[in-house]
Order: sequence, then structure tokens, then C-alpha cells
Amino acid sequence: MNTTAAGSAAPVDPKAFQSFASFYPFYLTEHSNRTCRRLHFLGSSLSLVCLAMLFITGRPQYFLYGLLCGYGCAWIGHFVFEKNKPASFKRPLYSFMGDWVMYKDIWVGKVKI
Repeated sequence: MNTTAAGSAAPVDPKAFQSFASFYPFYLTEHSNRTCRRLHFLGSSLSLVCLAMLFITGRPQYFLYGLLCGYGCAWIGHFVFEKNKPASFKRPLYSFMGDWVMYKDIWVGKVKI
């Protein structure tokens, strides 16, 4: 994981954040690569499709498919393109929240893909 603050050589421990509001700017620095952000967007979109399929069909395997789509795309983005470890390894809840806030921010044009 890129654990340095923007413009600083000091390492940043994701566990040190006391609020999601303070964590989210760090989260965005961990997603500076456009392809990584695109893969997150794809994975989140596919996860929503799987969630809809779960409710439409009642077949529980769609829950697993949704997790595989979401985390699979995101982790490929991090390991292959961003060259860092996902923050979900150290702050799983904040990272999950960050995924969906970034997803919304992409839709409204705050984050570019």
C-alpha cells in the first residue's frame, strides 16, 4: 500500500484515522491510477447487478459472485495498476465505505475515470 501522505515521505497508517471523513482523502490518494479507479467502478457496478440478481432469483450464489466481482476487480486494480495493497487489509469498514463514496463521486463527476 502506498502509505505516504501526498507530498510527504512520512508513512501513513490507515488504522490511525479516527473518522471516515479524515480517511477518505487518504483513500483517494490510494486510487490515483485511472485504470484502478475504472476497475473499482466496474467491480462495484457488477456487484450491484449481482445484488439485483440475488433479489430477483433468490439464489444465494449471487452474493458470492458480487463479492468476487467487487473485490476481484479492485484488487487487480491495486496490485497490477496502482502497485499498492488495498486499504481494506487494514481498514476494511472505512475502505468499503470509501468504495461506495468514490463510486457515487464518479457518477456525479467529482472523481474522474
